[in-house]
Amino acid sequence: MASIFSRIVAGEIPAHKVAEDDNYLAFLDISPLAVGHVLVIPKKEVDYIFDLDDETYLGLNAFAKKVAAGQRKAIECKRIGITVIGLEVAHAHIHLIPINRVDDMNFSRPKLRLSQDELKHTAEKIAKEIVL
Repeated sequence: MASIFSRIVAGEIPAHKVAEDDNYLAFLDISPLAVGHVLVIPKKEVDYIFDLDDETYLGLNAFAKKVAAGQRKAIECKRIGITVIGLEVAHAHIHLIPINRVDDMNFSRPKLRLSQDELKHTAEKIAKEIVL
């Protein structure tokens, strides 16, 4: 069965997309740690990030770098933190999280509950700052 992320890629499940090309997709996390928390995925479904072929792995990171640059322009923060956990969805993905302190990336913290309008506005704000 396809992962939830593959279903987003296929258009079966909606997402607040911020950037997309032929191989990669970036969209807002629906249970974010911070406003502007983005997930970056390869469109090709591979469970474990270190099982990606080198070209896809390097391309994913280059794509994430461009997304993070746009996030930093759109969201007030000191840095864009990056983490890969890979346990919650069986599809390789990178978390890009606007942060001001180390604890902002603590996944045991309660997640934000944002409305669809807030997510849409945030996605649009980030998307207009991303240069692919």
